[in-house]
Amino acid sequence: MTNDDQMAFGMALIRRAAAVEVLLRRLLDDRALSGEIARPERLMAAMRHGVLNGGKRLRPFLVMESAALFSADGEAALRVAAALECVHCYSLVHDDLPAMDDDDLRRGQPTVHRAFDEATAILAGDALLTLAFDIIAGEATALPAERRAALVLALARAAGPGGMVGGQKLDLEAEQTPPDEAGIIRLQAMKTGALIRFACEAGALIAGAPADDRERLAEFGSAIGLAFQLADDLLDLTADASQMGKATGKDAAAGKATLVALHGPNWARSQLHGLVAQAHALLEPYGDDAQLLKEAATFVATRTS
Repeated sequence: MTNDDQMAFGMALIRRAAAVEVLLRRLLDDRALSGEIARPERLMAAMRHGVLNGGKRLRPFLVMESAALFSADGEAALRVAAALECVHCYSLVHDDLPAMDDDDLRRGQPTVHRAFDEATAILAGDALLTLAFDIIAGEATALPAERRAALVLALARAAGPGGMVGGQKLDLEAEQTPPDEAGIIRLQAMKTGALIRFACEAGALIAGAPADDRERLAEFGSAIGLAFQLADDLLDLTADASQMGKATGKDAAAGKATLVALHGPNWARSQLHGLVAQAHALLEPYGDDAQLLKEAATFVATRTS
């Protein structure tokens, strides 16, 4: 990216994140919605702690920018972006638990189970996952019912046993029986890549775009999803905790199988370059309208935190 490109992307990322943050604060209010009985104060505080704690909001950005390709990045896209962030943050709250990755720090702050307690963290994650589907299905997400249903289905598939949750299970099993290269790629495509793929595909779903556009954006999401995890594994090896806002070096200490551990940092950097080129090529049909998404792909591969 040129300096101008970097500045344009950085400003767009901040702008999208700010809009999502405002909506998330509203969605995580203590006041009960129609059909709810009450929202326990401590539960809501834990949910807010797990969500409103910084973060780049990359996945919401991808939803909004993929929708923008079809001039559909309005309030409905913003709500889908917020729903996806609820799913992502739920996964982080649960991943940090002692029975999972056992982390004390997330985005430079105590993890939810440390700031509150384990039971509250589990329930906060449960509630965030459920809330995500409430957000998309609700009439305030002003899309035709069939598009809302398609988004709910696609997110469920991305987040569930054949996507993120299944990938987390494979990751836990990998600590006991290290997978081969194909197994690592499958694990990472599920655990990390599935939600990123959904984020990019969601724009076409929101807009009611043709199937070819949906598939092209999904492929773009798959490429940058793999790049995201590859870059994350590289940073785990080379960055420090203050840079990352969370513990580093854990994969190597645990003997966890990653593509970086298998092939080395230089190979990983070469692969990242190739994945960025692939991602950019997939967006060529959209011309200049896809420039921010191209810059997002570059950012994913070259980030330092």
